[in-house]
Amino acid sequence: MPIIEVRNVVKKYGDITAVAGLNLEVNEGECFGLLGPNGAGKTSLIRMITGLSPLNSGDIRVDGRDIRQEPRLIKAALGVVPQEENLDPDLSVLENLAVFARYFDIPKSEARHRALANLSLFELQDRQKAKVEQLSGGMKRRLLIARALINNPKILILDEPTVGLDPQTRHLVWQKLSSLRGQGMTLLLCTQNMEEAWRLCDRLAIMNEGKVVAEGSPRELLAKYGGSQVLEIRPAPEAKSKVISRLKEFGFQWQEVEDMLFIFQGDGQEVEEEELKREMVVLNRHVPTLEDVFLKLTGRAIRE
Repeated sequence: MPIIEVRNVVKKYGDITAVAGLNLEVNEGECFGLLGPNGAGKTSLIRMITGLSPLNSGDIRVDGRDIRQEPRLIKAALGVVPQEENLDPDLSVLENLAVFARYFDIPKSEARHRALANLSLFELQDRQKAKVEQLSGGMKRRLLIARALINNPKILILDEPTVGLDPQTRHLVWQKLSSLRGQGMTLLLCTQNMEEAWRLCDRLAIMNEGKVVAEGSPRELLAKYGGSQVLEIRPAPEAKSKVISRLKEFGFQWQEVEDMLFIFQGDGQEVEEEELKREMVVLNRHVPTLEDVFLKLTGRAIRE
């Protein structure tokens, strides 16, 4: 049953179309991932779902409610973890959660109880009296998630929740998010971390230029678009156009990133022609990954 429904949504900024007639459904209790290069429309979509930015056209329903008609009730059902850290530096760790609870009219005693429970969940109970500036980057990210849970939301929206974290902290956050999903919470996750998407997401939508270009589980996307093998090659500069022409002739799919070509070999395909091999250096051959699917569908390297 969809808990988020996006129908024919358009968002424009002047002459720029950020979201172009997008359709999307997020089912209750799943972790749904949004992948896409910078400028794909992910942030614009999230801002519309959370009621921070109006739609130009189309409809969005969250938990059965129309975003235009009942934005306040929708916001009460959401927990939002922004990409940018926006904690109050003048407040302690515990106070950041307790004060935030006032936005939801949570009684003071209940707010303190929830704040302490959330700090314990994210292993921050020993830092409850510390100021934000005394926390590491990983602690701040965990505190942002703990704050987003203060209103016991039905839906948790996360924008790059583990960006910049060390591996140990990143895995801790993944563990906690998996636990929340296991308890029935719906997660909407914006990420460019392919391992994060693979580990956490039940389904993914890959966005490009304001549209969804592919949707499915990580395994379904890999099976459908990954091919059998990926070649990373560097053609000689004077031979690049010739190599590309031959790839077209033989029916290969590829993407060009800087001075390299990524060739996606399907079942039974193999770069065998000796003349072609002489014009390029094969730097790597590997089994396709989710990042290769992303590159193939968007033409963009994830590091962008």
